[in-house]
Amino acid sequence: MMKTFSQTEYGKSRVAVVILAKNEEKTIGKIINDTARFVHEVIVMDGHSRDETANCARSAGAMVYTDDGKGKGSAMRMSLKLTTADIIVFMDADGSHDPNDIPKLVLPVVRNKTDLCVGSRFSGGSDELSVNVGQLIRTFGNLSMNIAINKRWHVNLTDTLNGLRAIKRQAALSIGLREDIHTIEQEIVMKMLSHGYRVINVPTHEYARKFGRSHINIWKEWPRFVWCLIINLIHKERINHL
Repeated sequence: MMKTFSQTEYGKSRVAVVILAKNEEKTIGKIINDTARFVHEVIVMDGHSRDETANCARSAGAMVYTDDGKGKGSAMRMSLKLTTADIIVFMDADGSHDPNDIPKLVLPVVRNKTDLCVGSRFSGGSDELSVNVGQLIRTFGNLSMNIAINKRWHVNLTDTLNGLRAIKRQAALSIGLREDIHTIEQEIVMKMLSHGYRVINVPTHEYARKFGRSHINIWKEWPRFVWCLIINLIHKERINHL
């Protein structure tokens, strides 16, 4: 029999999920409903959607904020100041992430086994590891960045770019995040390691989106990913929280 999850397993820790959304009216309501039982608070950061995403999110019971239009990274940084939760789970609104994975990400953080827990598509399975050229490039880029990060900080991470992750909010606020676009996902991992925080992976699954197209333009954004990687790899260690 499948174990029924209870938020009491989080102890005294308060958990919020931040869902990054832009033109996802077909999926946002279900995602909020499926997510709510795993967290205390559901926040939707709306990226100036042109459809009914924001209204659907409000109807489903989420707190909805409009981001500043600079990109996913900026929206994530904004969200850190819009809640007082101890732990934040970040996830996308396109249906690619499984809400049932949330406890797997949160519990290691609650139990103080890590400060950042990133879902690993390479361990848990992904419907998008290869299909077209763009996805193949993203997969190859992710693996290459994993190798560089692992060698630099002597860790053994299998996925550093997955948007599904749980992090201690105060830790996230302390590391000086700057990236405005999707590059924030690798920036978070590198800056957490640089500041002496612990980072682990747990297996999670990623599904192919059912509606619309990805908001990542890999051909346009890959130079920024490379630049973000290089800058953080060569930056001097900043262990300052211990």
